[in-house]
Amino acid sequence: MVKKSFNIDVEPKVVRWAIKSSGYSIEELSKKIRISENTINGWIEGRKQPTLQQVENLSKHLKMPLAVFFLPKPPEEKPLPKDYRMLPGKEGIFDKKTILAIRTARRLQKVSKELSENLHRGLKPDISPVNLVSNPQEIAKNYRDMFQITEDIQKKWKTSYEAFNTLKELIEKRNIFVFQTSMPIEDARGFTLADDTPPVIVINSKDQIEARIFSLVHEFAHVLLNKSGIDMPENFNNSDKVERWCNEFAAAFLLPADAFTKTKNKENLTETKTLDYLSKRYNVSKHMILYNMHKLNYITHTQYKEVLERYKQLQKESGEKKKKKGGSLPDRRCISEKGKKLISLVSANVENNFITNKDALDYLSIKSKHYDKILAKIKE
Repeated sequence: MVKKSFNIDVEPKVVRWAIKSSGYSIEELSKKIRISENTINGWIEGRKQPTLQQVENLSKHLKMPLAVFFLPKPPEEKPLPKDYRMLPGKEGIFDKKTILAIRTARRLQKVSKELSENLHRGLKPDISPVNLVSNPQEIAKNYRDMFQITEDIQKKWKTSYEAFNTLKELIEKRNIFVFQTSMPIEDARGFTLADDTPPVIVINSKDQIEARIFSLVHEFAHVLLNKSGIDMPENFNNSDKVERWCNEFAAAFLLPADAFTKTKNKENLTETKTLDYLSKRYNVSKHMILYNMHKLNYITHTQYKEVLERYKQLQKESGEKKKKKGGSLPDRRCISEKGKKLISLVSANVENNFITNKDALDYLSIKSKHYDKILAKIKE
């Protein structure tokens, strides 16, 4: 057995960087790894050296490769995406899980690029770039046409999950990778990495599925604008020009302007029955429906605020009553989180001997016993 009690010569700047970039405070990390703040500060200041076991512990809890701690200096790292959340007192401050999600997405973006280059596949997204001067409603209509999404097609989607997965695959066919991961809902509902190829969209898997659908299309709009960012889609009070454009694009894409004129109960658009019908019909949240009604002058600002508060309260009560469900099966979770596009890319690289099976399992975060089942499922 290898002894791990001997001290390791670790560069203090690397330790400082690792802790900071993971979102931990010294106090939080001290409690997490059960080592005094004085000792951790000693590592950062160069007064003390950690043991191999302590370095392994840091690697485990900070979710960093062990090799990082043996670097002569901190690695170069791209900055976090621009903060579009408009959260008072939290600008640029993210939860540790959100920071980990961004770091993981950056890694998968790099992996996707390398694997695509191995197979000589193009990395450029199949989209027509736009800017903030472009009309979001017109661009949304253009992409509905390109994706061949009609109201009849939307009507055939049996569930919101089917709607989400269909839109996800349509976006991935445009050479954009879409991942899902768990982050605190109050911290972020999604983010986009558009500053490198291929572009990456990440959606919060903890969110309600209707909200995820809106976030997906909102983040797709970020890709069209070539604007990386982390945000809270459906925050319709956000005055930022980029967020407003993306919200208007997503709203127009998911809910055609004439949807309300086709509703039988036109005089009572804010009634629960009508809102439930529209929400199920188009697989969107009631919040988004109310926003569109207000935007198109079907309801007043007062009505919008009153009904929105009513639904926020109902949603809160519903959330408190919900019981936690068990986790999904490993194969389903992998397909949901990593997406068919990445899984297929990994598989093709294994078949062509560019990467090993061990690499594939690492990229997909799975065990070997689930690999074949996952490949079979994505071909169904």
